[in-house]
Amino acid sequence: MDISKQIKKYRLDSKLSQEELAEKVFVTRQTISNWENGKNYPDINSLVLLSTLFGVSLDILVKGDLEEMKEEIKTEDIKKFNRDGMIFTILLMTTIVLVVPLFLYLSFIGVAIWLVLFGITMYYARCIEKQKKTHDVQTYREIIAFTEGKKLDQIEKSCEVAKRPYQKVISVICSGLIAIVVTIGMYFLFRLIEYIKLLLI
Repeated sequence: MDISKQIKKYRLDSKLSQEELAEKVFVTRQTISNWENGKNYPDINSLVLLSTLFGVSLDILVKGDLEEMKEEIKTEDIKKFNRDGMIFTILLMTTIVLVVPLFLYLSFIGVAIWLVLFGITMYYARCIEKQKKTHDVQTYREIIAFTEGKKLDQIEKSCEVAKRPYQKVISVICSGLIAIVVTIGMYFLFRLIEYIKLLLI
């Protein structure tokens, strides 16, 4: 990414120290240092402040980075989806295949093992649904959206919509329903296994 060189260049051209620049864009000196060393990427609000302060357009400030950002987003999307999808598929098949053997031959220990497997499977199902991205990839999305004509308030609104409280409520309700269904299912399955055991004696 070229942004680190750009920030340092324009900061020096403006005869500003890292501390002075930090004050003007409302961040810490360490944050400026991290940007200039390429340790992390400024968010869209910081980039707008920097471009205004330096008197250059955002396109110029991030020149050379946009295509790399798009490629990074694409790569991260594909890698994460494929990885989580593969893990989830394996776990789901394992959970389904092992349910009877574990319950039948290991009794309560089998139940505990199956519950752990089920919990891990649900975790990856949740990961696939949410497809969480790293902080920088989300930042790249916002920058690209801004350079393609979206206003800052539109970008921020999109971010806030993704964080609406009702989504957490729905998530909790769904988790509760899954837990109830699993508990009922396990109860009847356990009764069935006990019945089969009696028949085999």
